[in-house]
Amino acid sequence: MENLVVTPNRRPDPAHGPDGRRAGGRVLVAALAAAALLASAAAQAKAPPDSFAGLAEKLLPSVVNVSTTQVVEGRGGMELPQLPPGSPFEEFFKEFFDRNRPKEERRRRATSLGSGFIVDGGGYVVTNNHVIQDADEITVVLQDDTRLPAKVIGRDAKTDLAVLKIQTDRKLPAIKFGDSDGARVGDWVLAIGNPFGLGGTVTAGIISARGRDINAGPYDDFLQTDASINRGNSGGPMFNLDGEVIGVATAIYSPSGGSVGIGFAIPSNSAEPVIKQLIEHGVVRRGWLGVHIQAVTDEIAETLGLEEATGALVASVIQDGPAEKADIRAGDVILRFDGREVPEMRKLPRIVADTIVGKDVDVILWRDNAKVTVEVEIGLLPEDEVRVAKRGGRGGGGGVERTIASLGLSLSSVTDGLRQRFDLDDDAKGVVVTDVDQDGSAAGKGIRPGDLIVEVSQEEVSTPADIEEKVREARAAGRKSVLLLVEGQGGLRFVALRIAEG
Repeated sequence: MENLVVTPNRRPDPAHGPDGRRAGGRVLVAALAAAALLASAAAQAKAPPDSFAGLAEKLLPSVVNVSTTQVVEGRGGMELPQLPPGSPFEEFFKEFFDRNRPKEERRRRATSLGSGFIVDGGGYVVTNNHVIQDADEITVVLQDDTRLPAKVIGRDAKTDLAVLKIQTDRKLPAIKFGDSDGARVGDWVLAIGNPFGLGGTVTAGIISARGRDINAGPYDDFLQTDASINRGNSGGPMFNLDGEVIGVATAIYSPSGGSVGIGFAIPSNSAEPVIKQLIEHGVVRRGWLGVHIQAVTDEIAETLGLEEATGALVASVIQDGPAEKADIRAGDVILRFDGREVPEMRKLPRIVADTIVGKDVDVILWRDNAKVTVEVEIGLLPEDEVRVAKRGGRGGGGGVERTIASLGLSLSSVTDGLRQRFDLDDDAKGVVVTDVDQDGSAAGKGIRPGDLIVEVSQEEVSTPADIEEKVREARAAGRKSVLLLVEGQGGLRFVALRIAEG
């Protein structure tokens, strides 16, 4: 700021007060404040380096190629040519090729390539589960082309991670994990891998987005990058400028099969706990709460008295699970879990899964327009944690119906005829949806004939009249929507239906 000069005795201008007096002090203060803000921004945002060469040279020895071999069964001989549908030659060629095809199946060896990185000098290597899945032989290739056989220590399909072990007399260069939660959109990253079998390939880019859900698994929370990632990069590391692993390259979006600048990496803060468990135990022990949850929409938040759509709504509670034992109920909204905020539904499964099995945690719920705290002992996630209610729809007889036009639904109490018509369980309770107005709000929410409405406004219902009464109460309270607990083909879920005027 030595070059800032304020000249005295000037006529009024924007740098002076309205009476012509100098306002140089204000200029100096403003300039100092602006300089401080710029300095702070510069401290947070790292400028791109002149070259990535030094960083790449340091990291390359820790990145490996993973080669797998699998013996597959298949028949040799000629294949049936593609013929137009209905061709008169189709039967002739089929009979000819079947007669001349070898009877014995031939065994052949299929190979595939991927990437990995060394996380321990003793020989532990991280890669993707899909890289080594079903492999009969696994070979790790070091930077100097040394080929070493590898065995699987453990793998986890839910996060698509696997740990291998190689044996060698020399000390291997291991790399460290960084804090992926601290990585921001726009930060520089470096990816190293084995694309198309071209080992030791280095690419650079930025983090394009965070928290991507690509439907790859139950714990999707990917980092998106525009650093070139291609086939063969799977399992390779993604580094920050400090040389720390903040992601494991796993998937790409590509209509062509090659890089189009949209790659996805498992964040290190999700990967590292899984990798540690695989090294120590060979398997992953995940925490389990024992609930089925769904998103809190704006309409559901309004019906429950929440100021904003946040948390995870408990649609149903699994019998004898940790949640039931802690008196967590369907209709509760989980706002905080073990001291961590639950800003949206899909964050909760990962938070619970990362919790130590057997730990007692505090869970803050929203129930009856107030916050409630319960203590839960976290259980071990069973392998068959996915439970789906099985229900079909068939034609047949029905019961006495009543139409509630404001919801766009025709409803009936449960009858023997409706049990047969919609294949309902013998102990089915609630009110049966017999017809849905395709122009009403219910159709847009996915409610279908054969669904059961179990609760309205978190109170059980058994007749259409019960539902009509709940709609009247909601209108009298000035609410625009009513909350239903619906059991359909996908199990129990909450649905907030807009009440039509009329």
